Amino acid sequence: MTMTNEPTPPLTDAIVKLTDDDGNAFALLGHVRRAILNSNHPELAEPFVVDATSGEYYHLLATCLRYVTVE
Repeated sequence: MTMTNEPTPPLTDAIVKLTDDDGNAFALLGHVRRAILNSNHPELAEPFVVDATSGEYYHLLATCLRYVTVE
């Protein structure tokens, strides 16, 4: 198996601007969830919430990056 350092594309086509948020975990969660609901894979909104809330703050951020493109 060959490993590369290339980033994996997000699971949805949603693009989210997070720089204006205050960093509040609930605000981030809601913002990304709404973007996923409006994306090409709205069915991933619930799995995103479950995954994102299963760890600490940095897990939430990593999960956001896995589901959406962050600007």
